[in-house]
Amino acid sequence: MTISAHAKLTLDLRVTGVRDDGFHLIDAEMVSLDLADTLVISPAAGESTLTVDGRYATGIDTGPTNLVLRALALSGAGATVNLTKNIPHGGGLGGGSADAAAVLRWAGFDDMVAASRLGADIPFCMVGGRARVRGIGEIVEPLPHDDIDITLVIPPFGVSTPLVYTTWDSIGGPRHPGSPQGANDLEPAALVAEPRLSRVRDRITDVAGTAPLLAGSGSTWFLRGHYAWLADALADCTVVLTRTVRRD
Repeated sequence: MTISAHAKLTLDLRVTGVRDDGFHLIDAEMVSLDLADTLVISPAAGESTLTVDGRYATGIDTGPTNLVLRALALSGAGATVNLTKNIPHGGGLGGGSADAAAVLRWAGFDDMVAASRLGADIPFCMVGGRARVRGIGEIVEPLPHDDIDITLVIPPFGVSTPLVYTTWDSIGGPRHPGSPQGANDLEPAALVAEPRLSRVRDRITDVAGTAPLLAGSGSTWFLRGHYAWLADALADCTVVLTRTVRRD
């Protein structure tokens, strides 16, 4: 079976608290994008295996810590999986979570709480479309589709999500002031954890004439609308014109 694993974009993210076990509570609006990885999945007896190709295959660990193999282990299913990576790793677009969600859906696994412990974005990616996401990611409330053109600006480096959350804690849990486009409480912490993000943001603002928002914990910046000319002005980054997609 061939399955598309759509990238996730967080349009608005509030960190509402921290549980005693260290997991952060969120209240977010997330959407699926037509940017997607592709998985070819075949049932298999014995140990599951994963191979990876595609534009962003470099550096992907295909061992037991990979989210695809961990998701298969969680579901109890065995499979051979070939993954074509079109979503950048460490870009805040939920690529690994989307891949894990795809195999959980394939396996018929629908325990959102267990999936959220594997990765906070996985439950949303299992549902897809547009939704309000709360708790540690396990509460997914579908919302009506909103057809939005999106420009992604992907720098040539990633950002560690655990590092951003740790930084958010260490600098006192700042709240983003917000804007008509939304807000991301992780943005101040991401700028501290990875200072290069500020330079990319400022360049986008200069060229586009409007400030971008950070996708999740970064490193991707995004703008509503299509800004094709950014590709020439930001040659060291990857500019992707995409749009939101409906729930499968």
